[in-house]
Amino acid sequence: MDRQFLVAQPDTVYAGDITSIPTDEGWFYLAVLIDLYSRAVVGWAMSDRMTAQLANDALMMAIWKRKPTPGLMLHSDRGSQYASGLYQKTIKDHAFVCSMSRKGNCWEREAYPWGVMPRQRASSTP
Repeated sequence: MDRQFLVAQPDTVYAGDITSIPTDEGWFYLAVLIDLYSRAVVGWAMSDRMTAQLANDALMMAIWKRKPTPGLMLHSDRGSQYASGLYQKTIKDHAFVCSMSRKGNCWEREAYPWGVMPRQRASSTP
């Protein structure tokens, strides 16, 4: 993407990331895809494990909700979840384009749903 995060049309570039959320019951992981045109969340998934399936579930929600066309660019970091065979197969099966940040490039964080996100412990009890 070469740090070109301003997009002219919806459903042409999505950015994905995973964050960890501390709770009273342990850590949960939230995978999110946003449309870089509107900055709206187009897909998400949550799990107690940070796996390729988690990232893929967020992508599948975006596909189901938005029905993007072939050529959609999916940008993420180089995490194992996004480099996995499962995630890459889904991209290939839908004729999307994979874009990953350069190794160790923290400046691309501005594309992701959260850079610095306030953290509060989530509780299941009031």
